[in-house]
Parts: sequence; C-alpha cells; structure tokens
Amino acid sequence: MTANEPPKFDPEYVATLREVLDIAVEQIAAEHRTPATKAMMAQIIVQNAARGVTDAHALVDDAVRAGSSGAP
Repeated sequence: MTANEPPKFDPEYVATLREVLDIAVEQIAAEHRTPATKAMMAQIIVQNAARGVTDAHALVDDAVRAGSSGAP
C-alpha cells in the first residue's frame, strides 16, 4: 500500500470498523453527532486501522477524542 492508495479491508473487517464508529459516535455529545463529525471520526478509525491498530478500545478512544468537539 502506498500513501495514495486506500487501505483494502475485507467486508467483515469493514463491518467491524462500522461498529466501532457507531460505538464511538454514541459516546460524544448529541449536538456533535453531525455527518461531518461522523465522517471525521470514520477517517480517524480507518487511518488507525490502516496503520495496524487492531484494538477496538483504542480505535473508539481515538475517534471519540477527535469527535468530542465536533468537526471544524
């Protein structure tokens, strides 16, 4: 995988990452649960997963930290 090439995840792993996103979104304030914030959180999750982070708690924590103030 190059820097410009998106990561390739199998469908089962994509479903898992989606669950991670859903869990993370539930942990931020309702007013920040916008499409832009969710997209930003999803990007954080995918980037971390592409770097090899496999711990769901770590993925959730990083996404929550990124989304806690909403998207810029």
